[in-house]
Amino acid sequence: MPDKHANLLLIVVLLPFWTSLLVRTTSWIVLLQNQGVVNDLLIWSGLSSERLALIHNTFGTVVSMVHILLPFMILPLYSVMKGISPTYFRAARSLGASPRVAFTKVYMPLTLPGVGAGCLLTFILSIGFYITPALVGGRSGQMISNMIAYHMQTSLNWGMAAALGGLLLLLVLGLFYLFNRLVGINNIRVGG
Repeated sequence: MPDKHANLLLIVVLLPFWTSLLVRTTSWIVLLQNQGVVNDLLIWSGLSSERLALIHNTFGTVVSMVHILLPFMILPLYSVMKGISPTYFRAARSLGASPRVAFTKVYMPLTLPGVGAGCLLTFILSIGFYITPALVGGRSGQMISNMIAYHMQTSLNWGMAAALGGLLLLLVLGLFYLFNRLVGINNIRVGG
């Protein structure tokens, strides 16, 4: 895209960073509740004849977490994509590749460091989420961080909390090791 449009889209992606996490979470509660905007729109448009349970379940948790974590996936991708020269794509097209083949065989493999970094960053941030799943997800939209907090504060089963925390740490270290083997931590670069 031209720089003018690209900068505008980047501002739209960065917009959630300028709002408090608690405000964003509360906004999703207002939007997804039984008498909320989303249910009103579904009934008004005729897509649903009754109000849906969009909050206090896994669906509400996933929707709100995607909104909150999307910039953490987009920014590493944008950083890597900005550094890829458009001449690679044009060279593939001039050698007879269709746009789809040029994208999948040339452009997409060059974006793998950004995809890997974005996935790793998003995953690490999502496993530590506590406020959003507790408020939007209720009891059925819980994440592992809520389970650890429950065992630490309510059931006082510190052994289970330590086991869950250790398992989580091993999972993150394993994913980091896998990412380093597949993509290489040195291949990540910020900016073009």
